[in-house]
Amino acid sequence: MTAIAITALALTSGVAGASQTASEKGEAKLAKMLEGREAGQPVSCISNMQNRDLTVIDRTALVYGSGKTIYVNRTQDPRWIDRDDIIVTKPTNAAELCRMDSMHTMDRSTHMRGGAIMLDDFVPYTKVPANK
Repeated sequence: MTAIAITALALTSGVAGASQTASEKGEAKLAKMLEGREAGQPVSCISNMQNRDLTVIDRTALVYGSGKTIYVNRTQDPRWIDRDDIIVTKPTNAAELCRMDSMHTMDRSTHMRGGAIMLDDFVPYTKVPANK
C-alpha cells in the first residue's frame, strides 16, 4: 500500500511540473537571462540602431540587445508575445523604440494579423563585475 502511495505521489509531481504555463516558463527563461545582471532605472526609449538583437520570451517580455547591457520590455499586455509569431514594429521615431510604440504579431505560416503589443518602459540590466 505504501509503494502505491509513493508511486501516485511521484506521478502527480511529474504532472504538476509538466503543466507549467507559458508565462511561468517565460519567467524562468527571463530569470536565467538576468542572472549576474543588475537592474537600472527604467528608460522611455532605446536606440533602434544599437539594440537590433531581439529575444522574444513567450507571454513574458521582449529583450533587446546583447553583451554588457540588455533592455527588458514587459509590454502593457504580455499575453500577445509569442516567439512563433512575427513581430511587426511601428515605431513613432525610426531612430528609437519608445514606450507607447505599437507592434502587432503576425502568424508565421498564414500571415494573419494577431494581437496588438504596446511597449512599456525599458529596464536596463547590466552585467555585474565578478569582483563586486
